[in-house]
Amino acid sequence: MQKTLREIAKIVDGEIVGDADLLISGASGIREAVEGEITFLANPKYGPLMDKTAASAIVTSRDIRPANKPLILTDNPSLAFAKIISFLTPDETSHPKGIDYTTVIGKNVSLGKDVATGPYVVIGDNVSIGDNTVIYAGCYIGHNTKIGANTLVYPNVSIRERIKIGNRVIIHCGTVIGSDGFGFATIKGLHHKIPQVGIVEICDDVEIGANVTIDRARFDKTIIGRGTKIDNLVQIAHNVIIGENSLIVAQVGISGSTIIGNNVTLAGQAGLVGHISVGDNAIVTAQSGVSKSVPADTMVSGYPARPFMTSQRVNACMQNLPKLFELVKSLEKKIAQLETKLEKK
Repeated sequence: MQKTLREIAKIVDGEIVGDADLLISGASGIREAVEGEITFLANPKYGPLMDKTAASAIVTSRDIRPANKPLILTDNPSLAFAKIISFLTPDETSHPKGIDYTTVIGKNVSLGKDVATGPYVVIGDNVSIGDNTVIYAGCYIGHNTKIGANTLVYPNVSIRERIKIGNRVIIHCGTVIGSDGFGFATIKGLHHKIPQVGIVEICDDVEIGANVTIDRARFDKTIIGRGTKIDNLVQIAHNVIIGENSLIVAQVGISGSTIIGNNVTLAGQAGLVGHISVGDNAIVTAQSGVSKSVPADTMVSGYPARPFMTSQRVNACMQNLPKLFELVKSLEKKIAQLETKLEKK
């Protein structure tokens, strides 16, 4: 499906530099794009690629002009390009339609308008599912659970009893929501299970990746705030509270009763101990081990996690340890020589 540059610029409120009638047939990355496609550049450090790409046009920011081909200038190239991809390549995913005959539906279940289920879905008693929600094959929805409208649950997701899920939530394959929190009392060497009687509440516009586990609270709620996005293979323990619009990247582990603020980024494989807080807008870099609370508007890294610049200085010093070792050996040798001379005198 071909579109002119003028048509594409209109949907992203962009400013055209060059031939507005240029025909575009697809979109791709700046290295992979071929003639006839449009690409984007969001980070100025990749500026030299603008003259090397085979793409016929580039979406970029309003403060970047030099290029040997047509441009669409926008305030946010990444967001604009996402819209362009949807415009040029409409989603052809075929979601289930209607209630599959193999679906098992419990008592007192409320299904909204145009709810759909795939094969072998199990829906427990007293479940409520909102309009236009789609439940793919092999999913389990426990009793007394409430799922909002326009939510998408991909195959083999388990949503346990009494869970609350909002509107426009996306849950990817293999995720488990509402499993028991990891709570045991150890007495005389034996581990006795502590009942986990709370729930999980997933707010509107959350997206949860594949094979994520979100444990129910011991009491009260484990909460994932509105607009938060969770990558694959993340573990969120009981009574964790995550605020709005946070980003939780793959393989993060968050221990029980930790509170994460709004707009927080936890990068890949970060690990957080329990009963701490991470303030609004904080960033925890990849593979950091967070053992104490992180103030708002700060970035921490390392193990244990420290303020980012402190961690960078520590790492820089560690790189110099071989040189320091050789220097100490040299100084020891000189000191020994001086001591020998002094003894002779």
